[in-house]
Amino acid sequence: MAKKPASIVECREDAFRKIFKFYKRRTPPPDFSDVVDFSKSTTSDKVVPVKMDPDAVSDCDAARVGLLPTRDWRAFNLQGYPGFIFISNPFLRGSQAFWVRQCLKTYPQKPNVCNLDMHMSPTDTQDIWAKSVRNLSRPVGKREPKTLLERLRWVTLGYHYNWNSKTYSANHYTPFPTELRLLSHQIAAACGFPGFSAEAGILNYYRSDSSLGIHVDESELDHSRPLLSFSFGQSAIFLLGGTQRQDPPTAMYMHSGDLMVMSGQSRLLYHAVPRIVPAPQEVACSWVSDQQGGAGVEQQVSSEDWAVCSKYIHSSRINVTVRQVLGPGQSFPETPLPDGQQTEGKRRRCGYSPEHT
Repeated sequence: MAKKPASIVECREDAFRKIFKFYKRRTPPPDFSDVVDFSKSTTSDKVVPVKMDPDAVSDCDAARVGLLPTRDWRAFNLQGYPGFIFISNPFLRGSQAFWVRQCLKTYPQKPNVCNLDMHMSPTDTQDIWAKSVRNLSRPVGKREPKTLLERLRWVTLGYHYNWNSKTYSANHYTPFPTELRLLSHQIAAACGFPGFSAEAGILNYYRSDSSLGIHVDESELDHSRPLLSFSFGQSAIFLLGGTQRQDPPTAMYMHSGDLMVMSGQSRLLYHAVPRIVPAPQEVACSWVSDQQGGAGVEQQVSSEDWAVCSKYIHSSRINVTVRQVLGPGQSFPETPLPDGQQTEGKRRRCGYSPEHT
């Protein structure tokens, strides 16, 4: 594992939480020198380059969802984490704009579910973008109340996670976005999972003081399929641990455009996000939407929409996790809830909500 101060790792009781607190603290600020940065060209005995299958996804299909040809992807394995693949920003320049716009304008729309539904009526959360764009477009000046978009913490897609029962169900489903399904299928295919079917998504929206607690993604019925994670906007410190809480985690940066694939033995490992950090200048430059030639998705973002999206991600981070819930031939168990519990479940739909300090 990455070297850490002896005072942190000498006691193995919940070593993950100790390192989580180390990176989360504000005063004094933590030392980031041991954080793995996959965007750097150097490799080590811990970071091992890996080649994607160049025939798994055609160049044309990759470009349709804003991806570089798979032969140009910079992908890595991490020693000690079988099945973990990190892909350093495989997006075409400018194409992140489309995915940021989808996460802010399209995916929070009904019938999808978000944290605001827990204490607001469906009418009030019907069009979060339209209710927020005017104030977000104003120059920085007099402090205004937070818009709905700024109060957004999570959105769920496809099979919606029920926080009470920690399960998915057949009757708690809305159509999964076609373009996100296609993007996920191509990423999975290039990583050796051609049969992956995107069935559930959780979007987390992080402000500068947000964090994501220590957890394992185990509610899906089939753990043989990978979990995909997409990052946009500001950078984050991501901690990847072991199968037990006392296993010290490895810290790594997730920059805008980076992808992670957790499969095999790494599919059920503890992980967390203790801190959001400012994106490096070269990463921020990649957000620029290039409206010139090509058939990529970046052409679908208007300058007006991108002005709002750009302002948002200059102080925030968006993470999208995509999962396959059911394996081939699997179905949900027949466990209908009483009417009262079903109503409560609908009000308490939840993904992994970022914590706030």
